[in-house]
Amino acid sequence: MSRIIIIGSGFAGISSAAYLAKEGHEVIVLEKNEMAGGRASQFVEQGFTFDMGPSWYWMPEVFEQFYEHFGKRSSDFYKLHRLDPSYKVFFKNGKELDIPAGEEAVIDLVEKLEPGAGKKLQQFLEEAKYKYEVGMNEFVWKPSHSIGEFMDLRIAKSAMKLQMFSSISSQIRKLFKNPMIVELLEFPVLFLGAKPQNTPALYSLMNYADISLGTWYPEGGMYEIVKAMTSIAEEQGVEFRYNEAVEKIESSQGQVAEIRTSKQVYHADYVIANADYRHVDQVLLDKSDRNYTAEYWDKRVMAPSSLLFYIGVDKKLQGLEHHNLFFDQDFDLHATEIYDNPKWPSSPLFYTCVPSLTDHTVAPEGKENVFLLVPLAPGLEDSMEKREEYFDLIISRLEKLTNQDIRDHIIYKRSFAMNDFKSRYNSFKGNAYGLANTLKQTAFLKPKLRNKNLKNLYYTGQLTTPGPGVPPSIISGCVVAQEILKQIR
Repeated sequence: MSRIIIIGSGFAGISSAAYLAKEGHEVIVLEKNEMAGGRASQFVEQGFTFDMGPSWYWMPEVFEQFYEHFGKRSSDFYKLHRLDPSYKVFFKNGKELDIPAGEEAVIDLVEKLEPGAGKKLQQFLEEAKYKYEVGMNEFVWKPSHSIGEFMDLRIAKSAMKLQMFSSISSQIRKLFKNPMIVELLEFPVLFLGAKPQNTPALYSLMNYADISLGTWYPEGGMYEIVKAMTSIAEEQGVEFRYNEAVEKIESSQGQVAEIRTSKQVYHADYVIANADYRHVDQVLLDKSDRNYTAEYWDKRVMAPSSLLFYIGVDKKLQGLEHHNLFFDQDFDLHATEIYDNPKWPSSPLFYTCVPSLTDHTVAPEGKENVFLLVPLAPGLEDSMEKREEYFDLIISRLEKLTNQDIRDHIIYKRSFAMNDFKSRYNSFKGNAYGLANTLKQTAFLKPKLRNKNLKNLYYTGQLTTPGPGVPPSIISGCVVAQEILKQIR
């Protein structure tokens, strides 16, 4: 039996902990914050239950695969609702679209917007399904140590059909002219942290996840997933230790020798870092033990940061759905101000989640739980004055577009932005989503999950294989666990 220390209890850390403990190993998870979940934390105030991070439940089969490995199902922990509409979009021409649940319904909607587009969307989704099945069954489960893993003839042939070397934007814009359709199909890749023009067409698999597999919601909130996974890990014997930040990783003879925390010193046969990769690499390790240089990290294209507001409203709101995308301003301008000319956005797009429309448990009766998100360039200067400026801007637009008074009914408000991402998660440049999934940062071109200098140190999570997002993080935890099990055996 080996002793394994995992630094950080995000989805990837919990996943790897559960897999390794199930094989009979002693696993301890060290978490700097007061609860498990990493960026998927939760807090309760004045009867409102707020999920702090992820709010979209896509790719439900990935969650089920994890649960099934331990003889469980999602229904053992929470009730899943398929949202219908999946979400609402507010466009800059004053139009609103409720995006229905189900592939056929979306095809019909698109056909009404642009004659002939329905058939094109059907073909687009068939190709996206192929990408999804190959990507989710082949690519994401590879440790991506080197390009050699992708040279299998079958995968090499697939790579051409997967369109890994052209952009998703060019693919979409060749097929569709209606700007609402274009924005509808380009939006899912924003979760991947790059402009559609710089995101490989491979990622139309996200459109398949969105339109065909659906948008879901776990009753009680997204933190129910964390609670479910943590309970499974604890059943396997995993021990979680909270409020214990790792301060230094010491090495000796090419291995991790000690993990020093705010409370004590640990020794382990293997160590998995689920904390921010760059923080571990540049702060916790001595220079001679690092995988990368400071210059390497500065050249990485990071996914956006976010300005978040958690709002409690003392009345029920009208004209909104569970998920709402506000594309009423210039999509390209906001993207440019995130990626090409980093600055606080001139006229930002934003996202509003109202989970209390679906789930009465997350807000007191007659009240509404509201989550606001503005994507921002990472690394901007953060201040309470700037947050309030954007809060006023967003609330004013929200009130105007939905034709109702909201500001005067706010009874709870909390903001969260760059400085909070840095202090709570040690997030590099205050990013919210990790590493952008650009072509140059895909698969074996991501930061490696194995430390090249310390043979018993591994990495998992959104800054390594396979990438950002909740399902990929769960997979990342499994992949790194399998790599360690290979070494042990």
